[in-house]
Amino acid sequence: MEDDSRFEEFVAERADALLRYGYLLSGNPHDAADLTQEALIRLHQAWPRVRRKQAPEPYVKMIMARLHVSIWRVRRREAPGWALPETARFDSPPSDSDEGLWQVLATLPRKQRAVLVLRYYEDLSDTEIADVLGVSRGTVRSHASLGLARLRSVLPSPSAINGSPA
Repeated sequence: MEDDSRFEEFVAERADALLRYGYLLSGNPHDAADLTQEALIRLHQAWPRVRRKQAPEPYVKMIMARLHVSIWRVRRREAPGWALPETARFDSPPSDSDEGLWQVLATLPRKQRAVLVLRYYEDLSDTEIADVLGVSRGTVRSHASLGLARLRSVLPSPSAINGSPA
């Protein structure tokens, strides 16, 4: 009974942050909600064990990152039979000034996107990212390098935006 009330407290306190994290991973508010919901279901199943280790948030974020990559693997094999909309639609993008970044980030392969989110949003080390995603540190560095190169090739440099010489 006490475990259930503590789980409910954790969800009440951290659900919005976890939903934002899911949005950063998926780039889609609906997928973010699904990721968050599934991760919280799995967390509830493991709650007594995770709570004893005092680590519910890292555990649920690891679940979300792994689910995100797993879903990508399944969808990669699927061939949707309907026409996709011509433009992406988001309920509420984080910031109008970063819209170009979000659009380019959404075009990255899922693993590159996950690595960049874990590195720059979650501030995890290469070793921690490798543990979360279940890949080697070299793979993490490779995905980060490729993702950043893609972002740099598509987005204007900050000096070009501000009008100052490079």
